[in-house]
Amino acid sequence: MNNFKFPAVVIIGLAFVIVGLSAFTVNERQLAIKLRVGEVVSAQYEPGLHFKIPVIETVRKFPSRILKIDDAPQRVFTLERTAMTVDYFVKWQIVDELSFYTSTGGIQDVAMNRLREIIKNSIVTEFGKRTIVEAISVEREELMRDMLANAMGTAQGLGVQLVDFRVKQVEFVSDVRNSVYNQMREERKRVAAETRAEGSEAADLIRSTADKDRTVILAEANRDGQIIRGEGDARAAEIYANAYTRDPEFYAFYRSIDAYRNSIGKEGDVLVLDPNNEFFRYLNQSDGKQQ
Repeated sequence: MNNFKFPAVVIIGLAFVIVGLSAFTVNERQLAIKLRVGEVVSAQYEPGLHFKIPVIETVRKFPSRILKIDDAPQRVFTLERTAMTVDYFVKWQIVDELSFYTSTGGIQDVAMNRLREIIKNSIVTEFGKRTIVEAISVEREELMRDMLANAMGTAQGLGVQLVDFRVKQVEFVSDVRNSVYNQMREERKRVAAETRAEGSEAADLIRSTADKDRTVILAEANRDGQIIRGEGDARAAEIYANAYTRDPEFYAFYRSIDAYRNSIGKEGDVLVLDPNNEFFRYLNQSDGKQQ
């Protein structure tokens, strides 16, 4: 009986070994290809359990997650031939496992080294098309977009996709930094001087316009005042004339009283006149008698 059990155990054990050597799994974070004597026979596996022929067939797996390249700053030259250092990082992802294997042998370090060269060439090319101002401020977003587009076409041949390309920092190299900063400082001073000159010119124009308007307003006000005073004097003369026509005696009396008020009774006034002078006519009649 025992003689029959031993072969059965061996057969079952061999079956488990064969199944173990034949089965392989691919999870959702992996890409896989099946090789038969070094040649690719299958790719694009869905996540789950799969099988292969033991010994004859092998499986290579690659990460499908987003990977990152973050190297030392790269030295470049701008359109003015000014040296700068660019600190950057790139995110990439394997999207075609078959192309990735045939172009790099499935070695991730080989792919990263090739991507570094592609990225460096893209950085040098795009910075060489731009001035300093465009490179460091005005067109930073456009610059990164162009570098990504330039490198992406070449990277596709490796079976990878560039997900993001970011410039972290752009600096001048130490031997030209001070001269560039001085040039930028002088340029800012020039712009500031032009702005101040334009502001001063505008202020002078506003002041001259205001002075002209003030002169015109005062002249018009004086003219209108003279017209109003003239109309008032004319109206007063008309009233006086009507009053004189209506009652000449009362008008003469009113004018005499007004003359007395303006010439008599002020401190320090001295008036020397003949008592019989016409000026005292109504004072001499103050006893109620008419002359």
